[in-house]
Amino acid sequence: YIQRLNRIYDINIKNSGIAQISGHGYFEKGEKNHVKVKDPDGSIKSYTAKHILIAVGGTPVIPEGEGIIEHSITSDGFFDLEEQPRKAVVVGGGYIAVEIAGVLQALGTDCKLVIRQEYAMRNLDAMLKLTLDEEMQRQGIEIFRYTDGLDRVELDRITGLKTVHLKNGEIIDSVDTVLVAPGRRPNVDSLRLEEAGVEVSESGHIVIDEYSETTADGIYAVGDVVGKVELTPVAIAAGRRLADRLFGGEQFVDAKVSYDLVPTVIFSHPTIGTVGMTEEDAKQKYGEQNVKVYKSKFANIYYGPWQVEQQDKPKTAMKLVCVGEEELVVGLHVIGMGADEMLQGFGVALKMGATKADLDATVAIHPTAAEEFVTMFPWGLSRDVSGAKQSPLNGSSPPRPTSTTTA
Repeated sequence: YIQRLNRIYDINIKNSGIAQISGHGYFEKGEKNHVKVKDPDGSIKSYTAKHILIAVGGTPVIPEGEGIIEHSITSDGFFDLEEQPRKAVVVGGGYIAVEIAGVLQALGTDCKLVIRQEYAMRNLDAMLKLTLDEEMQRQGIEIFRYTDGLDRVELDRITGLKTVHLKNGEIIDSVDTVLVAPGRRPNVDSLRLEEAGVEVSESGHIVIDEYSETTADGIYAVGDVVGKVELTPVAIAAGRRLADRLFGGEQFVDAKVSYDLVPTVIFSHPTIGTVGMTEEDAKQKYGEQNVKVYKSKFANIYYGPWQVEQQDKPKTAMKLVCVGEEELVVGLHVIGMGADEMLQGFGVALKMGATKADLDATVAIHPTAAEEFVTMFPWGLSRDVSGAKQSPLNGSSPPRPTSTTTA
């Protein structure tokens, strides 16, 4: 499947008239607007361009320790597995770790999740990480907490099984596959950025301004390599805005991507959707007295016919984080079935300045889980303040275009 996707991209590049150069690229001191490329056959060629874009992404971080490199795989190696592991250890508490742990457990693998602190996805809103923790355990994933990470991995060469030693002294034995996913770092080590005058931060990310320009004239950077919001759609959006500005004419002279209110989904089991500020961050920024929170937790109606106890049915949890007397929605969070599909539209609403009253003024679609966001208790008691250019409150007329042409 991955190879098929790669071929599709190759075809699209060719059909777009783009010349594809394969090799290892790097900068060389004193050669402005130049990139050297070492071809697979070892020959080196030099290319000159008015604009040079760095979009090399990130690479998996592999912890130090005896036997870890030799006897573990990363998220890249996950796609090379030819057999389903009987027992697997996943090390890490971020997107990749919880997603892969969920997939393996759902397929029937006995999966252990190793995290440094108390919870995985600890930067998310508390409601999300606590509900995820409950659901992962309900599904059978065993979570090893406060481990301080992986210490070493030993291989039994007779059985082919591994023994995983954690830094807190705990041991997990008889393991088929150890997958390490503690994070990723910018894939810039071999680019010789300093030769081109491209500044990097302490974390190794390329320093850019709001227009994706680096500290070197004519060199730009987008995507995970800049460490802003490390999501594929964000990299695509930044690349599009940059292309608009460089080649789109006067009307795009100020085009730039926004890194604010970016909706994102974690394909954990269950799925998480989140956009905007956590409750904790909102209280810290605006003061607890200015923050109002709406919450709901329920079993999705899909599970209604299931002949199991109510407490055993997978849960959906939702939260609205509102600020000020107008109750501007600054954060919207959901975990549960369909979270991925419902978030995109609400992301648009938050970008446009939706208030709790705006959500209350929207008629619910029933029966769905998403309707909970527009019927969140207490309903209809917020001030009649809209963030919309055309207010939807109290039966107002729908918005109309400001200019049209006749046929």
